[in-house]
Amino acid sequence: MPGLPRRLQQVVPGPERGHWWNEWLDSKQSFPATGNFDLVANAHGVLMIHNEDVVDPGEGFDTHQHRDMEIVTWVLEGTVVHQDSAGHSGLIHPGMAQRMSAGTGILHSERNGAGRAERERLHVVQMWVPPHEPGVTPGYQELDIAAELTGNSLFTVASGLPRDRDRTAITIGNKYAAFHVARLEPGHSVLIPDAPFGHVFVARGSVEFEGSGVLTQGDAVRLTATGGHRVTAVEPSELLVWEMHARFA
Repeated sequence: MPGLPRRLQQVVPGPERGHWWNEWLDSKQSFPATGNFDLVANAHGVLMIHNEDVVDPGEGFDTHQHRDMEIVTWVLEGTVVHQDSAGHSGLIHPGMAQRMSAGTGILHSERNGAGRAERERLHVVQMWVPPHEPGVTPGYQELDIAAELTGNSLFTVASGLPRDRDRTAITIGNKYAAFHVARLEPGHSVLIPDAPFGHVFVARGSVEFEGSGVLTQGDAVRLTATGGHRVTAVEPSELLVWEMHARFA
């Protein structure tokens, strides 16, 4: 890994994200995704995609292919129906962790589990990081961790870091990255991990971020060569945090 740049703490306001929509999808993208074939150029650390999507009832992404990518899906509202060519299927709802390793290649579909008549939207965040080893056998994992998210603390949802081998909910095939979630009641706080690269996203609510002030839903902070910041909930809030120990060369 090349030498790190100077310590940086960059706030990315939610309205400044990329925005793409059609008849059934409203996608807010922290990194250019739609139509972008050079994801590496805009990555932060190893985080390539961080899309916050709202999908109408009865709609979704039909069968499509991925290769050599670790895809983590986090549902905020509604249910994702997942099916893939390796025979995995799942109903992913809030409080469930899900990871798909595309490896040598996999076909999958993701749809809003609500029918058109049910009028329940799907609100989901999807995040991509590359594997540290390409060409592995495709894999899938899901786990209900709702009970572990009630302690006003930062919980390790998905990780490939060697230190997390015995304490992460699900495993990702990138040994340089970990994904954490915190659900915070007002007045409670967590410390952001100290790492070469970090990405903190306010999935709901509002928080006081040390050194950056109040952040609201959709805002993010990109950290470089820093960490240890205290984040305190102003109202009931949910944080999605990526801790990364490498970047694209």
